[in-house]
Amino acid sequence: MSAKQSRPFLLVDGSSYLYRAFHVPNLQQLTNASGEPTGAALGVVNMLRSLMADYDPECMAVVFDARGKTFRHDMYEDYKANRPSMPEELAVQVEPLHALVRAMGLPLLQVSGVEADDVIGTLAAQASASGMETVISTGDKDMAQLVDKHVTLVNTMSRTALDSAGVLEKFGVRPGQIIDYLALTGDTSDNIPGVPKVGPKTAAKWLTQYGSLDAVMAHADDIKGKVGESLRAHLDMLPLSRELTTIRCDLELESVPQDLQLQAQDTETLRALYTQLDFSRLLEDLDKGAAPAETAGKAGEANEANESEVLYETVLTEAQLESWLQRLQVAEVFAFDTETTSLDYMTARIVGVSFAVEAGHAAYVPLAHNYPGAPEQLDRDSVLERLRPLLENKDNHKIGHNFKYDRNVLNNHNIKLSGIAYDTMLESYVLESTAIRHNMDAVALRYLNHTTIKYEDVAGKGARQLNFNDVPVETAAPYAAEDADVTLRLHQAMWPKLSDQPELKKVFTDIEMPLLTVLSDMEQAGVAIDTGMLAQQGGELAVRINELEQEAHREAGQPFNLGSPKQIQQLLFDKLQLPVLAKTPKGAPSTAESVLQELALDYPLPRLILEYRSLSKLKSTYTDKLPLQVCVDTGRVHTSYHQAVAATGRLSSSDPNLQNIPVRTEEGRRIRQAFVAGPGRLLLAADYSQIELRIMAHLSSDAGLLSAFSAGEDVHRATASEVFGVLPEAVSSEQRRSAKAINFGLIYGMSAFGLAKQLGIARGAAQEYIDLYFARYPGVYAYMEATREQAREQGYVETVFGRRLYLPDINARNGQVRAAAERTAINAPMQGTAADIIKRAMIDMHAWLQSDTGLDITMIMQVHDELVFEIAEQDVEVARPQIMAIMCEAATLKVPLLVDIGTGINWDEAH
Repeated sequence: MSAKQSRPFLLVDGSSYLYRAFHVPNLQQLTNASGEPTGAALGVVNMLRSLMADYDPECMAVVFDARGKTFRHDMYEDYKANRPSMPEELAVQVEPLHALVRAMGLPLLQVSGVEADDVIGTLAAQASASGMETVISTGDKDMAQLVDKHVTLVNTMSRTALDSAGVLEKFGVRPGQIIDYLALTGDTSDNIPGVPKVGPKTAAKWLTQYGSLDAVMAHADDIKGKVGESLRAHLDMLPLSRELTTIRCDLELESVPQDLQLQAQDTETLRALYTQLDFSRLLEDLDKGAAPAETAGKAGEANEANESEVLYETVLTEAQLESWLQRLQVAEVFAFDTETTSLDYMTARIVGVSFAVEAGHAAYVPLAHNYPGAPEQLDRDSVLERLRPLLENKDNHKIGHNFKYDRNVLNNHNIKLSGIAYDTMLESYVLESTAIRHNMDAVALRYLNHTTIKYEDVAGKGARQLNFNDVPVETAAPYAAEDADVTLRLHQAMWPKLSDQPELKKVFTDIEMPLLTVLSDMEQAGVAIDTGMLAQQGGELAVRINELEQEAHREAGQPFNLGSPKQIQQLLFDKLQLPVLAKTPKGAPSTAESVLQELALDYPLPRLILEYRSLSKLKSTYTDKLPLQVCVDTGRVHTSYHQAVAATGRLSSSDPNLQNIPVRTEEGRRIRQAFVAGPGRLLLAADYSQIELRIMAHLSSDAGLLSAFSAGEDVHRATASEVFGVLPEAVSSEQRRSAKAINFGLIYGMSAFGLAKQLGIARGAAQEYIDLYFARYPGVYAYMEATREQAREQGYVETVFGRRLYLPDINARNGQVRAAAERTAINAPMQGTAADIIKRAMIDMHAWLQSDTGLDITMIMQVHDELVFEIAEQDVEVARPQIMAIMCEAATLKVPLLVDIGTGINWDEAH
């Protein structure tokens, strides 16, 4: 988008900006140090700064919707009736944003009883009448009706502009027909009726043919087919729809365009607001004395320019390469990144490499861009050989972002990456696991206030997206070099923050960084699966799924799509009149799994639907998909472990997701039977026993729990004895099962209502169980209360090892949201400590396996609290006690850690 030569009157649809910024993924998770959401406010401020830099206006206004109903609600009671209320995490940003806009010296308008559109329409009309050119910045299609020879729309997110010709090209109608166009199509978000079955193409076709809505209505009898019937059936509502979509341009406002001049920014107020909201880059610019327009970045992005000059070099000659090799060799630390042919680390090959030794100075070495006309590049094998001594030397320290992927890809070229000193993805994750997603785009935005070049920007999107080797070198080089540069700058920004928190720093240096190599080796090892067994299971599942579908149709009295929530909703609640237990945000009866589970207790159809869903998911996710995920080169399946996803520190996995294979159902266990050992080998599974209860005993120092675990008692049996008032030896299996639900449920913060629901008992009885439980374990109750209070005061809880688990909603005004955060505060230290313990065990286990054990054993999987090994049969008895010792010694708690170990020819048998 290029700035206009003249200085137009600038009108900003602040409400549109606010919602659009709120839904930008990179901004959604941003919070300040107090856990308050800030992303939408930051996005709007940066879009405003960019817009001002583009257009340099003398007069402008940022217009927001006022609270309360408008004249359109008086015209039509159901206007915007389907629109949910503003999310609380957005609502709390409105007031700070308004303060920011005013402190920037920008006129801010809100007019009660009308919408921002009407204020903008009126000001645009006034400006046109006085000969001013107007630019309206919005993402709202309704505003297209305002476009004329003096008024242009700009969309800061897509960086596009719409004049009259642009409106015709985009919508198929002229600006003067937009009101009629919108009346015909309606608007579900505003609940404007329109004509059902009439979409944009039909509306444009009619208006092109007949000229206006009145003419379309006059020729309604001439329009054939279902759409004609729909038009005739809704003729009465069209005048109202037209009135609702018409933007008023005749308001009596206190200000005219000439009055709305920019004022000097209030530097002290901005400094206070930037500090409160943790807008560090904006604060830095402010302290440098830069005006907003001087430092604005790209429109629609939380990015500020005026950064230090960057120098990105494309290395195409031996002399250039040699110069960089010398710099890398003497660098205390350097950033390194690979560009590859695939996201699949087992098959990916290197297309180019990039590195940076100082902020703003980076290089990209293209090695395998092979599109027609590509420039001559250095030989890949030769360059990698020259890099090998650097990459494999542990004393040449390197920084990467998601370095595990790069390590795996380099392994495909027989390079064993060593000297991995820092991973900026993990630095971000340890600092604040819940603040953002930890991809480079999000982390750069949060810590550098910099918007990176996206892969889609250089390779395109969708079906036409290029492989990186087909991306032109001149386009690829800035993208790849920026990756290395940003990685280096991220480390420089985050490492001081980690260093200021010794416990967090230890989590990073002693747990997360060493684990990276462990996981990389496990991923490369992979696991064998029996594809024949999976094919047989898939066939059996298909038969059962078909049977369930037929049973469900018979039970419903009609055929329906069991995969359609809408059809299920209509069937259960409209036809069968089952009780509505919960509703969606839009007020429709919910068909969520938790709702169906409750209904399944009393009604057969929900039970059939649940079983159908469960088996269909197993079939599509595992029996059908796993054989397709076998690596051609190894004949094994290689999952991807993710360190920086789960807020508590637990690992997750994908392709395949090993964490979600059910262990309590027969079908799930059969899936595990397809994970097998090679000839002459066994799988050995080592699983921590009741680890979270043991951690609770440690954290709470409850005498009852400490005594039970230290004495080796069955804690569930002991709890059942207390709750049900029977001797331990008289506890039934059902009573023990209920006690187990109580033990685990209460440490997860379960309420009496939740416990009653789980055990199928009255709420009063559940509350009595809870009271008896806390009477036996008063230390647990005291710990839970203290933890809630601590979380409310400091905004986070900690694991035994110092990992912080932030709780941004712990003081939320919404009671349900706050209660959920309080439950997390209780459980997160246990889940997080359990995660830390098994990670420490994996690191120690890996070190043992790397030593000269003389044993044929490989660690191949980690799932929840379990480690799985592939081991030669003759080595099992030697390895078993060593594995148990390493896992039990991974942490020193007030109670002993116990590990259950099993072996078998497949995973289910070993578990």
